[in-house]
Amino acid sequence: MSTPPIRRKPRSDAERNRDRVLEAARALFAEQGYDVQMSEVARMAGVGVGTLYRKYPTREALIEAVAERRSAEMAAFARARCQAEADPPQALRVFLCHVGEVLADDRGMSEVIEKAMGSTEPRGETRAALLSVVTELIDRAQASGVIRSDVTTEDVNMIVCGLAAVIRHSAGDWRRFIEIALDGLRPSQTT
Repeated sequence: MSTPPIRRKPRSDAERNRDRVLEAARALFAEQGYDVQMSEVARMAGVGVGTLYRKYPTREALIEAVAERRSAEMAAFARARCQAEADPPQALRVFLCHVGEVLADDRGMSEVIEKAMGSTEPRGETRAALLSVVTELIDRAQASGVIRSDVTTEDVNMIVCGLAAVIRHSAGDWRRFIEIALDGLRPSQTT
């Protein structure tokens, strides 16, 4: 029986290169669209084209890595900021507003992600991390009685998808969309 290889921690210069590549790619794709040349990304990141292709052999692999990082940043924000929020409905509002700000500021990147991946929906571990934190926010809000007991994580995911569409198509004030959506999550007042 063979012993699995030990995974080494990436060298710090490799991590810095990866960070610079992803930042450069995000900026260039957001500004110029899908057809950005990989050589432009390498030049802006200050790395060789070979370094870029070793880690990201295709444009789609690079775009997927940028999308993964963006989603991971949203999950990290939700864990750090939203879970620390004492007011459960405010925690959910802060999360949705943060997602709205990211999508509004990064509209060009969202278009590129959708073109490359078919959807801007997070995938894999990042999706699981986002859904986990949203579930925790929903559970807290339901326990305090401020949102309906039948609200699910997928309901909030639908709100995020609607929010993305409002932003992508400039279909109105996305902040107002969030407020209307949150109103729909509240328990009905029976008299």
